[in-house]
Amino acid sequence: MEIGNQHDPAALAQPPLRTAKFAIGQVVKHRIYPFRGVIFDVDPVFANTEEWLASIPEEVRPRRDQPFYHLLAENAQTTYVAYVSEQNLLPDETGKPVSHPQVPHFFKELKRGHYVSRDRALH
Repeated sequence: MEIGNQHDPAALAQPPLRTAKFAIGQVVKHRIYPFRGVIFDVDPVFANTEEWLASIPEEVRPRRDQPFYHLLAENAQTTYVAYVSEQNLLPDETGKPVSHPQVPHFFKELKRGHYVSRDRALH
């Protein structure tokens, strides 16, 4: 007995990718934790290690099937790079710049709460 139709292209199709809610250069804040940052890259779905995902407590572990954002992040103590699911981000409406030292590497200036990307050659 054959289950499903192996020759049906629709049966092999990937689930549709969601459009990212936030954009590169946008300043965002975490929904739960006290940090904010500027987005410098976006993964359409989870693209980190299984160890990273498993380190998040199950009750707050994000779904894999959503965009994940790379942030130049800051909190009251330090700056760092964060990897955050879309479900855990909100727009940051303060209009304040992000003080991460790598911001000038990716962005030219902050205009109306959004960083303008540098024109960079890709490797």
